[in-house]
Amino acid sequence: MAEPQRIVIVGTGLAGASAASALRDRGYDGKITMFGTERHRPYELPALSKDVLLGKAAEPAWVHEPGFYSDNEIELLLGVSVLDLRPGDHTIVDSDGAVRSYDRLLLATGSRPRVLPGAQGHVLRTLDDSLALRSALCEGRHVVIVGAGWIGCEVASAARSHGCRVTVVDPLAEPLVRVLGAEMGAMFRGLHEEHGVEFELGTGVASFSPSGVRLDNGTELLPDVTVLAVGATPRLELAEAAGLELASGGVAVDALLRTSAPDVFAAGDIAAAQDHPRHGDRIRVEHWANAKDQGTHVAGSLLGMDEPYVKSPYFFTDQYDLGMEYRGLAGPDDELVVRGDVAAREFIAFWLRGGRLRAAMNVNVWDHGTALKALVDAQATVTPEQLKESDLGALV
Repeated sequence: MAEPQRIVIVGTGLAGASAASALRDRGYDGKITMFGTERHRPYELPALSKDVLLGKAAEPAWVHEPGFYSDNEIELLLGVSVLDLRPGDHTIVDSDGAVRSYDRLLLATGSRPRVLPGAQGHVLRTLDDSLALRSALCEGRHVVIVGAGWIGCEVASAARSHGCRVTVVDPLAEPLVRVLGAEMGAMFRGLHEEHGVEFELGTGVASFSPSGVRLDNGTELLPDVTVLAVGATPRLELAEAAGLELASGGVAVDALLRTSAPDVFAAGDIAAAQDHPRHGDRIRVEHWANAKDQGTHVAGSLLGMDEPYVKSPYFFTDQYDLGMEYRGLAGPDDELVVRGDVAAREFIAFWLRGGRLRAAMNVNVWDHGTALKALVDAQATVTPEQLKESDLGALV
C-alpha cells in the first residue's frame, strides 16, 4: 500500500485531532486537512461537565497549543463542514462549495445530544453549551435534569455546587442502572441525595411547555432551568449518504478501523469496531479515552499498517467528593463483586461473567489502577473470594 499524499479528517474533536498529531509523530509529511463545524480549535470534552461547569476552569483542556497546527503544516478549517462524501471518486464537497480530493479519509464526526419531542432546555456537548449552562446555574434556581446518566449526574453535582435546587427525572429505577446495575446505581443515588438532589425515578416526561415539565406520573415541575441529558446520537448522516455500512448504531469498521468504503476509516463515537478480542463482535464506545486512543491508533491504519485496535474501554467521573475510574465493558446482569466499603464510598467493584473478569470500577481507591487494567485486559479467570481478599497484583 503506497503512502497517501493527501489525508482528509472530517471532525476536529479529540479523535480527529489525535489522529492528525499521530500522523506527524509517525513521520508522515503529506498533506493533512481537518474540517470542523465548531469555531474553537480541538478540545477535550470531560471538563465541560466537570471543571468548566463547576467554575473551576475558564476553558477546557485544548488538545494542542494554538500554534500546533500551523507549525506542523496541518490545515485546520474551523466552521467548515463536509456536506458530501464521494468514496467512488475519492472526493468530498465542503460547505464553502469546494470539491477536494483525498487518498485516505478519516470520519471522526462524533455525536450530538439526543433530544426529546417538544423538548426545551439546555444540552451539554460543546464548550459553548457548557458556558451557557454555567451562566444559568445561579444560586436558588430550580434545575430539572431529564436523564440520570453520566452527564445528568455530573450536571446535578455542578448545579448543587452553585447552590441550585436540583430534581433529576429518569424512567429507570436508579441512576446509571444500564451501565452499573441496580446496586451501584443506588450507591450513586444515595450520594446525590446526601447532597440535596431530589429524584423522580420510574417516570418519564409526558410533555414540555415554556413554563414547566409534566411527568408521566402526573407531577408537574416548574423549573427555572431545564437540562436535557438523555444521551447522544452519533453523527452518521455523511456516512449513511455515502453508502457506508452501518452497524450497532454506528459506522461498521473492522479491527483496523477501516469502513466498507476503500480508503475511508472511522474513529471515536461513530466507530462500531468488529472483532474486539475481549468485548465481542462489535462494540461502539462514546467515551473520552476511546476517542483519544482510536484517533491515535487509526493514524497507523491510514498509513497502511496492519495492527488491530485492542484497547479496553475506560472512563472516569468526578461527582462531589467521589472520584471513579471504570475499565472494561460489563452488563448490568453480570455478577457483581465488591471489595471495600460501599457505605464509605471507598471500594472496588468487579463484574464477572462465566468466572471471567469483564470490568472493574475503583471508587475513591487509587492504588490498584495498573493491576485492574491488567486483570481486565486479560479477562482473568478469578473467584469472588480472590477479588475480595487476594493481593490484586499477585492475581495478574
